[in-house]
Amino acid sequence: MSRILVIQGHPDPAGGHLCHALAQAYADAAGAGGHQVQAVMPATLDFPLLANAHEWEEGEVPPALAPVQRLIAEAQHIVIFYPLWLGDMPAILKAFLEQVARPGFALERKAKNPLHAGLLSGRSARVVVTMGMPALFYRWYFCAHSLKSLERNILNFVGISPVRKTLVGGAGKMGAAAVAGWRQRMQVLGAKGI
Repeated sequence: MSRILVIQGHPDPAGGHLCHALAQAYADAAGAGGHQVQAVMPATLDFPLLANAHEWEEGEVPPALAPVQRLIAEAQHIVIFYPLWLGDMPAILKAFLEQVARPGFALERKAKNPLHAGLLSGRSARVVVTMGMPALFYRWYFCAHSLKSLERNILNFVGISPVRKTLVGGAGKMGAAAVAGWRQRMQVLGAKGI
């Protein structure tokens, strides 16, 4: 059984969105399947934006995010849920990742090879992205650019691999049957811990 961290990247802390329903389905099934599940919702945490490189490299991690770094360190599998906003992840999720993926925690401070400086190897991830457009259109026309950026420039860079991806299109017009179908898919993935 795995230690799983679910990161809910939707910026609305009130919940009630497809991202929230899918993350809850995943987490519930993972817990029922015997996995240890923790969840983090950046939209409910109080932390500032990073303003410069010195702050990122040498500054202290905000108090609200120090426990999150511990959860990441303990996790074997990380699942990130977010809605596609203006072609990318919401700003709150990007700001969260910038804060937690700091040198000394996620990256070696004085790595000989910066392309192999990641300190979070041994962890896998899944990224679940909801969007209004059809998922195939995002994948083929837009080349899933924000998802590729998250995988290559953040997750792989800090050592997290493999990264599996789930794209959920048509989120804004999805009927109850389709939502139930996606919840069931998340339950299957959660039970398996993948």
